[in-house]
Amino acid sequence: MGFDDTDDDVRVELMRELKTASQLQHAWIMQAWQDQPGLHPAAAMLLSDLAKNGEARPSELAKRRFVDLSVVSRQITQLSAAGLVDRRPAPEDGRASLVSVSEKGRAELARWRVNYLEFMEKALGGWDDERVTDLTGRLAEMNADLRRALGSAACLADTNK
Repeated sequence: MGFDDTDDDVRVELMRELKTASQLQHAWIMQAWQDQPGLHPAAAMLLSDLAKNGEARPSELAKRRFVDLSVVSRQITQLSAAGLVDRRPAPEDGRASLVSVSEKGRAELARWRVNYLEFMEKALGGWDDERVTDLTGRLAEMNADLRRALGSAACLADTNK
């Protein structure tokens, strides 16, 4: 199959649609975050990860998020300055820290969740719960298979937001 072939494999088309979905999600996030000065949307995703998976070391967060530790450190600094996370020394190693969602962070996540659900209802209002559940299950199965194919322990972790 050459680059000019128009009859692509269905798997290539799937990846194109997933990329488009990712770009559309990014566009919505950037639009929704225009009123959050000083806080990058990726920091909110990190906060969501912490809420779902619990307290963690920055290094663990970096592995789960597939980013460099310096990126996570910047995001934690932003979240901390906004009062959205708490930090404490790790009990087994006082040099390391553990990060968790603060009460203010939980309240912000709840507010952001309402906005996200309103957007999804607007976008997918014509979809019934069964259709959404079916697509969600298929995507979760595909993501698990992609993680296995990548083979990395970090990739095997569930990174849902």
